[in-house]
Amino acid sequence: MTKVKVAIIGSGNIGTDLMIKIMRNSDYLEMSAMVGIDVNSEGLARAQRMGYVTTAKGLGGLVEMPEWDEIKIIFDATSAKAHYHNWAIVEKCADKTMIDLTPAAIGPYLIPTVNFDAGHNVRNVNMVTCGGQATIPMVAAVNRITKVHYGEIVASIASKSAGAGTRANIDEFTATTAKAIEKVGGADKGKALIILNPAEPPVVMRDTVFTLSEQADREAIKASIHKMVHEVQAYVPGYNLHQEVQFDDIPEDKPVFIEDLGYRYGLKTTILLQVRGAGHYLPEYAGNLDIMTSAAMRTGEKLVKENF
Repeated sequence: MTKVKVAIIGSGNIGTDLMIKIMRNSDYLEMSAMVGIDVNSEGLARAQRMGYVTTAKGLGGLVEMPEWDEIKIIFDATSAKAHYHNWAIVEKCADKTMIDLTPAAIGPYLIPTVNFDAGHNVRNVNMVTCGGQATIPMVAAVNRITKVHYGEIVASIASKSAGAGTRANIDEFTATTAKAIEKVGGADKGKALIILNPAEPPVVMRDTVFTLSEQADREAIKASIHKMVHEVQAYVPGYNLHQEVQFDDIPEDKPVFIEDLGYRYGLKTTILLQVRGAGHYLPEYAGNLDIMTSAAMRTGEKLVKENF
């Protein structure tokens, strides 16, 4: 099939890694333009060397170029604040779709393995956060077996893999991920934390997922989790369980207090994950960035298959 032309806004680590993934691996997407705001950006220079259209004048600069008319999908790898400005431009173009890699969350949250159908007919979809992409599939895996009252995730990433955009979006990270744990993962209440680990040498992304749910068959929950891990591995090969799933009973006479929910008891499930990057542009320890770019590309390809 004819590939659909795409542009990437944001020439930092995430945007550059996404560009290389599309160039090397996509059968459905064709890289057309890289947009930035820094004329000295390494990502812009790399895109230019590869023969793609570039501009350091932001999205407005691309709109003025003839290539804009042929571009159908725009990936936004900037910041939550910048995305509002970028969407105001794209929204006016009825033939273009935006895939948002920032925590702005203007469009619906989208986790490819969990709820793609909820977003394939809208023109702005939000990829939540790196922590959300890694952990919400696990909350959903438990929730499809038994009702999840509470989901909490802790994402630990190498400090070196957290660029300016990631650091600028930390508040939005926690708020957006928590909401997506509820809306996509199915939990009544969600909470998210992020840790920037300064260890040397840098450590790979580790994620811990806690759920408190109704009691259910533990083997069925394990099977659901392993099935979901396999589904995510289809586009993030470095996604794995770091240890076997753990269970604890929270008895009725010793319930735990959850903000906004009150006291709850049931089955506590602990899921420990490791995400190792593919090493396309970024080091393998930067699994947090790799899972975002991989999920975004997967979403773009699925949108092409559904709508083009």
